[in-house]
Amino acid sequence: MTVKIGILSDTHLIRPDKKFCKRAAASFAGVKIIFHAGDLTDISVLDVFKDKEVHAVHGNMCHNSSRLQLPASKIIQVGSFKIGLLHGMGCHYDLFNCLLHEFNEEVDCIVSGHTHTPCWEQVGPVLFINPGSFIGTGRYGAPGTYAILEVGENLRGGIFPVS
Repeated sequence: MTVKIGILSDTHLIRPDKKFCKRAAASFAGVKIIFHAGDLTDISVLDVFKDKEVHAVHGNMCHNSSRLQLPASKIIQVGSFKIGLLHGMGCHYDLFNCLLHEFNEEVDCIVSGHTHTPCWEQVGPVLFINPGSFIGTGRYGAPGTYAILEVGENLRGGIFPVS
């Protein structure tokens, strides 16, 4: 059985507005699990996903209330895969090795945020995913992005523009 995971990061919202709710509902309609890789800012952003299993970490732009309620990193077991989730704010140089060293055990996939730059890259045995910023922050009105990870016998999926 394949499990679909919706991945977002860097929402930077004080509260979920109508536009965010509509875009999140459209982007993640077919998923059972949500990963938020930090910088949600306020924990109320996660209320939009109350009908799904949610895993989230705090980022450097989160309010103190979010930092107190969310860990900096965690490992989630999905099927036979271990997926590490963190914001990645301390990793600026040698990104993939830095992210790997944030976990005390082997993982099959690392989901991070912070850079606002989408990334889907297999490096050796580990899949690295950064969904980019869900809220468009690029020049000239560039759309936000998110990722869908399908977990079955292997890991597959991709990065998509928010519409």
